Amino acid sequence: MRKPAARAFAAISTSFSGKAIPMRISRVLGTLFLGLAVCASLEAQQLEKKKRKLLCIGDCKGFQHDSASHAMATLWKLGQESGMWDTYIRTDTEWLTKKKSNLGYNAKNIDFFDAVYFFTTGELDMDNEQKAALLAFVRDDGKGFIGQHSATDTFYQWPQYGEMIGGYFDNHPWHRQVRIRVEDREFPATKHLPASFEIFEEIYQFKSWSRDKCRVLLSLDVASVDLNNPVVRRTDKDFALAWVKTYGKGRVFYNALGHREEVIDRPDMQKFMLEGVKWATGLTPGGKSF
Repeated sequence: MRKPAARAFAAISTSFSGKAIPMRISRVLGTLFLGLAVCASLEAQQLEKKKRKLLCIGDCKGFQHDSASHAMATLWKLGQESGMWDTYIRTDTEWLTKKKSNLGYNAKNIDFFDAVYFFTTGELDMDNEQKAALLAFVRDDGKGFIGQHSATDTFYQWPQYGEMIGGYFDNHPWHRQVRIRVEDREFPATKHLPASFEIFEEIYQFKSWSRDKCRVLLSLDVASVDLNNPVVRRTDKDFALAWVKTYGKGRVFYNALGHREEVIDRPDMQKFMLEGVKWATGLTPGGKSF
């Protein structure tokens, strides 16, 4: 598609096809095109200024998910295609610090980023300073935290982490075709979704979780599963699968789906993640209302 200045020039050139363009009109056109070029440059600068930086952590001290690298690569792709963010992918936690003195050549610390994403498992190698830095990054600096799938299967021995993300993994009773309920279709990440949809996926249940402390986006339709499964522990039959919440000044977005690569590849799920990252990084307004 041609830029506005090019379209304007083509239209005027067609009007004077075969004729010399008068000097006065030529000067006006020169001024017009210069103005359009300046506007286009300013718009590009504004877009670049708004562009966010996302740090993706794929560290693993427990179950090795094959889909973790696929999920992070997909976030890189979504950021590139949308122009909304740059993605930095790490399999360690070295940059999760506010220290500056030990940074090597071209190394970063957490202050460089607008949001941190976890597709992790287990007790990660983070010291007390790093843990405090991550909490302060979200709670005090007003930045974003995004967790996918096994991010809730992480840091059981660090209660503040569980408080920030919203809960902990407590087994997966089902790995089959299920029906997902879209509880909140007003949130930016769910507006494109129908009231419910079918998906073949591993389904988590959670402990230390309450819907009173978050805004539930997706949940399991329990009519699509066998609640007599022996590992079902939630007597309230409440199986949330995605939610958002605030943590201090910051925003938290969690999506339990993503065990299977074909789930990550679904266009509706990629749109879900795209809008979730935009919200968590502050590109979408509305963080103080829930």
